[in-house]
Amino acid sequence: MSNIIQFKPLSPKATPMQRIQSVLELVAQSRRRTEDVFWLKENAEALNVLESSGQDVTSDALSLYDEFYDTIEQKLQFFPQYYRFFLSIALDLESLGFTGGFAGGKAADLTHWCAAQQLVEGELSDLQRAEARRLAQRVDVQLTGLDGLDQRLHHFMNTSATFALPNKKAAYELTHIIFYLSEYGRRDPGVSDQAIKSLHFVGILSMLEQNADLLAEVCIALRFCGATVPADWVA
Repeated sequence: MSNIIQFKPLSPKATPMQRIQSVLELVAQSRRRTEDVFWLKENAEALNVLESSGQDVTSDALSLYDEFYDTIEQKLQFFPQYYRFFLSIALDLESLGFTGGFAGGKAADLTHWCAAQQLVEGELSDLQRAEARRLAQRVDVQLTGLDGLDQRLHHFMNTSATFALPNKKAAYELTHIIFYLSEYGRRDPGVSDQAIKSLHFVGILSMLEQNADLLAEVCIALRFCGATVPADWVA
Protein backbone atom coordinates (compact mmCIF):
# COMPACT_ATOMS: atom_id res chain seq x y z
CA MET A 1 0.00 0.00 0.00
CA SER A 2 3.04 2.28 0.02
CA ASN A 3 2.36 3.54 -3.51
CA ILE A 4 -1.05 5.05 -2.73
CA ILE A 5 -1.13 8.80 -3.26
CA GLN A 6 -3.28 10.72 -0.81
CA PHE A 7 -5.36 13.47 -2.38
CA LYS A 8 -5.04 16.71 -0.43
CA PRO A 9 -7.41 19.35 -1.80
CA LEU A 10 -6.58 22.99 -1.33
CA SER A 11 -8.27 24.94 1.41
CA PRO A 12 -11.56 26.58 0.36
CA LYS A 13 -9.83 29.84 1.29
CA ALA A 14 -7.08 29.33 -1.29
CA THR A 15 -6.62 32.30 -3.60
CA PRO A 16 -6.99 31.98 -7.39
CA MET A 17 -3.22 32.31 -7.71
CA GLN A 18 -2.66 29.49 -5.22
CA ARG A 19 -4.98 27.31 -7.26
CA ILE A 20 -3.16 28.15 -10.49
CA GLN A 21 0.21 27.42 -8.91
CA SER A 22 -1.09 24.10 -7.59
CA VAL A 23 -2.17 23.04 -11.08
CA LEU A 24 1.14 24.10 -12.63
CA GLU A 25 3.10 22.23 -9.96
CA LEU A 26 1.06 19.13 -10.75
CA VAL A 27 1.56 19.17 -14.52
CA ALA A 28 5.14 20.48 -14.46
CA GLN A 29 6.61 18.38 -11.66
CA SER A 30 4.35 15.61 -10.40
CA ARG A 31 3.00 13.67 -13.38
CA ARG A 32 5.64 13.08 -16.04
CA ARG A 33 9.25 13.76 -16.96
CA THR A 34 10.06 16.67 -19.27
CA GLU A 35 11.40 14.20 -21.88
CA ASP A 36 7.90 12.71 -22.22
CA VAL A 37 5.87 14.07 -25.13
CA PHE A 38 2.80 14.00 -22.90
CA TRP A 39 4.60 16.36 -20.50
CA LEU A 40 4.94 18.75 -23.43
CA LYS A 41 1.28 18.33 -24.37
CA GLU A 42 -0.11 18.80 -20.85
CA ASN A 43 2.05 21.82 -20.04
CA ALA A 44 1.38 23.45 -23.40
CA GLU A 45 -2.35 23.07 -22.78
CA ALA A 46 -2.20 24.35 -19.19
CA LEU A 47 -0.18 27.44 -20.14
CA ASN A 48 -2.40 28.05 -23.17
CA VAL A 49 -5.49 28.15 -20.97
CA LEU A 50 -3.83 30.68 -18.66
CA GLU A 51 -2.54 32.88 -21.49
CA SER A 52 -5.64 32.84 -23.68
CA SER A 53 -7.94 33.56 -20.71
CA GLY A 54 -5.81 36.52 -19.62
CA GLN A 55 -4.77 35.21 -16.22
CA ASP A 56 -2.19 37.00 -14.09
CA VAL A 57 0.44 34.46 -13.05
CA THR A 58 3.19 35.25 -10.57
CA SER A 59 6.87 34.85 -11.38
CA ASP A 60 7.11 32.30 -8.56
CA ALA A 61 4.59 30.06 -10.29
CA LEU A 62 6.30 30.41 -13.66
CA SER A 63 9.71 29.70 -12.13
CA LEU A 64 8.72 26.03 -12.25
CA TYR A 65 9.80 26.19 -15.90
CA ASP A 66 13.26 27.70 -15.33
CA GLU A 67 15.21 24.53 -16.03
CA PHE A 68 13.11 23.56 -19.05
CA TYR A 69 13.34 27.04 -20.56
CA ASP A 70 17.11 27.25 -20.04
CA THR A 71 17.71 24.37 -22.45
CA ILE A 72 14.66 24.69 -24.70
CA GLU A 73 16.78 25.28 -27.84
CA GLN A 74 18.61 21.99 -27.40
CA LYS A 75 15.37 20.15 -26.66
CA LEU A 76 13.71 21.56 -29.78
CA GLN A 77 16.66 20.62 -31.99
CA PHE A 78 16.67 17.07 -30.58
CA PHE A 79 12.88 16.67 -30.89
CA PRO A 80 11.93 18.87 -33.88
CA GLN A 81 8.84 16.73 -34.52
CA TYR A 82 7.32 18.30 -31.40
CA TYR A 83 8.07 21.87 -32.45
CA ARG A 84 4.49 23.06 -31.99
CA PHE A 85 4.57 22.10 -28.30
CA PHE A 86 7.91 23.84 -27.75
CA LEU A 87 6.78 27.02 -29.50
CA SER A 88 3.47 27.06 -27.66
CA ILE A 89 5.16 26.71 -24.26
CA ALA A 90 7.79 29.37 -24.99
CA LEU A 91 5.30 31.85 -26.44
CA ASP A 92 2.83 31.47 -23.59
CA LEU A 93 5.50 31.63 -20.88
CA GLU A 94 6.79 34.90 -22.31
CA SER A 95 3.28 36.30 -22.80
CA LEU A 96 2.56 35.53 -19.14
CA GLY A 97 5.63 37.53 -18.12
CA PHE A 98 8.27 34.82 -17.83
CA THR A 99 11.81 35.91 -18.76
CA GLY A 100 13.93 33.05 -17.51
CA GLY A 101 16.95 35.27 -17.26
CA PHE A 102 16.97 35.80 -21.03
CA ALA A 103 16.39 39.41 -22.03
CA GLY A 104 13.91 39.70 -24.86
CA GLY A 105 12.80 36.09 -24.71
CA LYS A 106 13.55 33.05 -26.85
CA ALA A 107 10.24 32.38 -28.58
CA ALA A 108 10.91 34.55 -31.63
CA ASP A 109 14.30 32.95 -32.29
CA LEU A 110 12.83 29.47 -31.88
CA THR A 111 10.06 30.31 -34.34
CA HIS A 112 12.51 31.67 -36.92
CA TRP A 113 14.52 28.46 -36.57
CA CYS A 114 11.43 26.31 -37.13
CA ALA A 115 10.51 28.38 -40.20
CA ALA A 116 14.04 28.06 -41.62
CA GLN A 117 13.90 24.29 -41.10
CA GLN A 118 10.51 24.22 -42.89
CA LEU A 119 9.10 21.98 -40.18
CA VAL A 120 5.53 22.85 -41.10
CA GLU A 121 6.05 21.11 -44.44
CA GLY A 122 6.35 17.84 -42.55
CA GLU A 123 2.73 18.10 -41.41
CA LEU A 124 0.07 15.91 -43.02
CA SER A 125 -2.87 17.67 -41.37
CA ASP A 126 -4.30 21.09 -42.21
CA LEU A 127 -5.28 21.41 -38.56
CA GLN A 128 -1.63 21.10 -37.54
CA ARG A 129 -0.63 23.56 -40.26
CA ALA A 130 -3.21 26.01 -38.92
CA GLU A 131 -1.82 25.68 -35.41
CA ALA A 132 1.75 26.16 -36.63
CA ARG A 133 0.72 29.26 -38.58
CA ARG A 134 -1.08 30.69 -35.58
CA LEU A 135 1.99 30.20 -33.36
CA ALA A 136 4.34 31.76 -35.93
CA GLN A 137 2.09 34.75 -36.48
CA ARG A 138 2.33 35.62 -32.79
CA VAL A 139 5.91 36.76 -33.43
CA ASP A 140 5.26 37.98 -37.01
CA VAL A 141 6.89 35.01 -38.71
CA GLN A 142 5.30 33.94 -42.00
CA LEU A 143 5.48 30.24 -42.85
CA THR A 144 5.71 29.00 -46.43
CA GLY A 145 3.83 26.21 -48.17
CA LEU A 146 0.40 27.11 -46.79
CA ASP A 147 -1.36 28.11 -50.01
CA GLY A 148 -5.08 27.33 -49.95
CA LEU A 149 -5.08 26.49 -46.24
CA ASP A 150 -7.96 28.77 -45.26
CA GLN A 151 -10.07 27.59 -48.17
CA ARG A 152 -9.64 23.96 -47.13
CA LEU A 153 -10.35 24.71 -43.46
CA HIS A 154 -13.60 26.52 -44.26
CA HIS A 155 -14.65 23.78 -46.69
CA PHE A 156 -14.19 21.23 -43.90
CA MET A 157 -16.23 23.29 -41.41
CA ASN A 158 -18.99 23.94 -43.95
CA THR A 159 -19.52 20.25 -44.75
CA SER A 160 -22.13 19.85 -42.03
CA ALA A 161 -23.05 16.29 -42.99
CA THR A 162 -19.67 15.23 -41.58
CA PHE A 163 -20.83 16.29 -38.11
CA ALA A 164 -24.38 14.94 -38.20
CA LEU A 165 -23.16 11.53 -37.01
CA PRO A 166 -20.79 10.82 -34.08
CA ASN A 167 -17.21 11.45 -35.20
CA LYS A 168 -15.08 12.67 -32.31
CA LYS A 169 -11.95 13.18 -34.37
CA ALA A 170 -13.72 15.45 -36.83
CA ALA A 171 -15.60 17.18 -34.00
CA TYR A 172 -12.45 18.13 -32.11
CA GLU A 173 -10.82 19.26 -35.35
CA LEU A 174 -13.81 21.54 -35.97
CA THR A 175 -13.56 23.26 -32.60
CA HIS A 176 -9.78 23.58 -32.80
CA ILE A 177 -9.90 25.15 -36.25
CA ILE A 178 -12.10 27.87 -34.76
CA PHE A 179 -9.74 28.26 -31.80
CA TYR A 180 -6.82 28.85 -34.17
CA LEU A 181 -8.65 31.07 -36.66
CA SER A 182 -10.05 33.23 -33.86
CA GLU A 183 -6.74 33.36 -31.95
CA TYR A 184 -8.71 32.01 -28.98
CA GLY A 185 -11.41 34.65 -29.16
CA ARG A 186 -9.20 37.61 -30.00
CA ARG A 187 -10.51 38.07 -33.55
CA ASP A 188 -13.45 37.13 -35.75
CA PRO A 189 -12.77 33.71 -37.32
CA GLY A 190 -15.03 34.62 -40.25
CA VAL A 191 -17.02 31.40 -40.27
CA SER A 192 -20.25 30.84 -42.21
CA ASP A 193 -23.73 29.96 -40.99
CA GLN A 194 -23.04 26.47 -42.26
CA ALA A 195 -20.06 26.16 -39.91
CA ILE A 196 -22.28 27.27 -37.01
CA LYS A 197 -24.70 24.52 -38.04
CA SER A 198 -21.81 22.05 -37.90
CA LEU A 199 -21.06 23.18 -34.34
CA HIS A 200 -24.71 22.73 -33.39
CA PHE A 201 -24.67 19.17 -34.73
CA VAL A 202 -21.61 18.39 -32.62
CA GLY A 203 -23.18 20.07 -29.59
CA ILE A 204 -26.39 18.05 -29.87
CA LEU A 205 -24.51 14.77 -30.16
CA SER A 206 -22.13 15.57 -27.30
CA MET A 207 -25.11 16.60 -25.15
CA LEU A 208 -26.83 13.29 -25.88
CA GLU A 209 -23.62 11.40 -25.09
CA GLN A 210 -23.02 13.51 -21.96
CA ASN A 211 -19.53 14.26 -23.26
CA ALA A 212 -18.81 17.34 -21.15
CA ASP A 213 -15.31 17.82 -22.57
CA LEU A 214 -16.45 18.06 -26.19
CA LEU A 215 -19.58 20.04 -25.28
CA ALA A 216 -17.43 22.60 -23.45
CA GLU A 217 -15.28 23.03 -26.56
CA VAL A 218 -18.40 23.57 -28.67
CA CYS A 219 -19.68 26.24 -26.26
CA ILE A 220 -16.32 28.03 -26.35
CA ALA A 221 -16.11 27.80 -30.13
CA LEU A 222 -19.61 29.24 -30.53
CA ARG A 223 -18.67 32.17 -28.30
CA PHE A 224 -15.51 32.78 -30.29
CA CYS A 225 -17.71 32.91 -33.40
CA GLY A 226 -20.03 35.46 -31.79
CA ALA A 227 -22.92 32.98 -31.90
CA THR A 228 -25.54 32.28 -29.25
CA VAL A 229 -24.73 29.38 -26.95
CA PRO A 230 -27.72 27.30 -25.73
CA ALA A 231 -28.18 27.80 -21.99
CA ASP A 232 -28.75 24.07 -21.39
CA TRP A 233 -25.38 23.30 -22.92
CA VAL A 234 -23.63 25.82 -20.68
CA ALA A 235 -25.41 24.42 -17.61
